[in-house]
Amino acid sequence: MMTGSVAYFSSAYLAPVAYWKAFLACKEACLDLNEHYVKQTYRNRCRIMTANGVMDLAVPVLRTGKAAMRDVRVSYTVDWQKQHWRAIEAAYNSTPFFEYYRDDFEPIYSKRETFLVDINCRLAEVVTDLLQIDKRMSLIPEYKAEFQDGELDLRSLFSPKKVSEESAQTYYQVFSDRFGFVPNLSIVDLLFNMGPESIFVLMPNLLK
Repeated sequence: MMTGSVAYFSSAYLAPVAYWKAFLACKEACLDLNEHYVKQTYRNRCRIMTANGVMDLAVPVLRTGKAAMRDVRVSYTVDWQKQHWRAIEAAYNSTPFFEYYRDDFEPIYSKRETFLVDINCRLAEVVTDLLQIDKRMSLIPEYKAEFQDGELDLRSLFSPKKVSEESAQTYYQVFSDRFGFVPNLSIVDLLFNMGPESIFVLMPNLLK
């Protein structure tokens, strides 16, 4: 579907596995920071697996109105950084690769970025580095309103409210004995559980 396509993505906070699969599958990936911010989406939240089940982590933002994504400011009224990192640490401390990767993620939770997209981009850079991929998203200068043949609008495709129709490839999850396999969690779930083999879950054709 996406091979040979130019795909347009929204910025996402520790995006789900399906987001990263689409990113790696398309010919070229573009990031639209000029789109309108949409509440209750992966733009400011992610899902992790804990000992008690799935948990949503949401980055609080200041009142947005119809702000462009690039202009959305983070709120620090509540110490959400400490809350998020403690939740991630508690959820994944017993996974095979948490201790290997924690030093890549933890510093981001001690620095106060003004804009949501800066947090998202910093985390995305960590993920691409850990996956050892050179591919990056291109920033487009203005809002993309129309699409041509060979261009895909994926900005609204990934949502906590949508159930992916694609059958997800399973991988080891530390709490699978309690909950079975839970698909399409945050990319950190895959990384902390599978480490260097994560790329083969995202790009299974590499094994063929």
